[in-house]
Amino acid sequence: MKMKMKMKINKNTVGVVGLGYVGLTLATVLAESGYKIIGIEKRKEVVDLTNKGIPHFSETGLRESLSRSVNKREFVAAEKFDRDSSCQIYIITVGTPLDDNGNARLDMVRNASKQVAENMADGALVILRSTLKLGTSKEVVLPILRKTKKKFHLAMCPERTLEGNALNELRTLPQIVGADDEESREKASKFFKNITSSVIQVSSFETAELIKLVDNTYRDVQFGFANEVAKICDAYSLNAMEVISSGKLGYSRTNVAIPGLVGGPCLEKDPHILYQSGVDKGIKMEITKAARSTNEVQPIETTNFMVDSLKSRGFSGRIKASILGLAFKGVPETDDLRGSMSLKVLENLRNSNGKFDIRLYDPVISNKDLASKFPNDKVCASIDEAIDDAMLVVVCNNHKDFSRLDLISIKNRMHPKGFIYDYWNHYSHLNNAKFNEFYYALGNSGGSDL
Repeated sequence: MKMKMKMKINKNTVGVVGLGYVGLTLATVLAESGYKIIGIEKRKEVVDLTNKGIPHFSETGLRESLSRSVNKREFVAAEKFDRDSSCQIYIITVGTPLDDNGNARLDMVRNASKQVAENMADGALVILRSTLKLGTSKEVVLPILRKTKKKFHLAMCPERTLEGNALNELRTLPQIVGADDEESREKASKFFKNITSSVIQVSSFETAELIKLVDNTYRDVQFGFANEVAKICDAYSLNAMEVISSGKLGYSRTNVAIPGLVGGPCLEKDPHILYQSGVDKGIKMEITKAARSTNEVQPIETTNFMVDSLKSRGFSGRIKASILGLAFKGVPETDDLRGSMSLKVLENLRNSNGKFDIRLYDPVISNKDLASKFPNDKVCASIDEAIDDAMLVVVCNNHKDFSRLDLISIKNRMHPKGFIYDYWNHYSHLNNAKFNEFYYALGNSGGSDL
């Protein structure tokens, strides 16, 4: 499909390849900063929605900003570049999902690089924004661009925004700019200074690639340790929230994270990419591997606890179980299911020996989207509908709606012998004997003392 050009190409025209979460948010901010945007996306449904000013995911402020840019003809989406027109700047923002061996797939990066190589004119600036295995910029993208015999500048400028706050962070976070030559670094830095005042230049492609992987893996390691603390608290019938929060008070050298489900499109992927980057050089990053393993096995261990608890309460036959919060996180809120550990919890319950009738509720994801993704489960329009007569209620993300619930009201709506399992300790601060054997939380489920 050839794009019908609806804007005049000039030096301020940017071609953004990939209109997923990273590409669409960046393209929208650039459009509102004075650039003309041509967004390239192979999914026709995404192209159609974008050209109507409608984002295909939930993000604070995005719909309003995108709609303004599209209506002003500052942003046009298409499935392919127009061969008769070239941009001065290209940004590659395609995904790098893991393959079966835990390596980042590079087919989309290669394809995007080829599209840019075919379309660009001499002197173009090409920016890589995708999360990359170490060496990808130099060993994969650079050779593709060089084959054209055209002059160009290449920089690796990783995305580091937080879902739910992306538009703000694109304008406020320091932007890492890495390249192997000073001229490319300067050109990319000048470009990003139009949207953020803070740009950090680093000495090579690999340095920029590694910064993104290190930042996210550091968080994964922190959460992995917190989840190990939760495990030992469960074993000793202690309250992990009490242990962690009390240890921080007036003691600046300790800042242990809060335990919980750890996933999402970055944390479930980037530690694997970092680990494989080390393996390529004969280095085994054992802490990285152990933390990711701890976070990945957690849904299995905890759902085993739930199933055993249901059996000990005498439940048999069909078990009514409710999953609250399917998105990978609740704060800042998102409708993103990529890498969500909630789905692992759901999968493990289904694969257990019990027979579950599953009810689903999420405060952000639309019922229509949930129903299309989970056709065999009941999608509920409210929390009350989800928990009515439930034998098991699992709170899987930390959306603020869940912390506002009244625990006694939930108990009264559930099956008399049912219980809650809360991955985010929304109610662990309640020291009330009435909740014994009814409320379990991660790191507070080994005993009955609340």
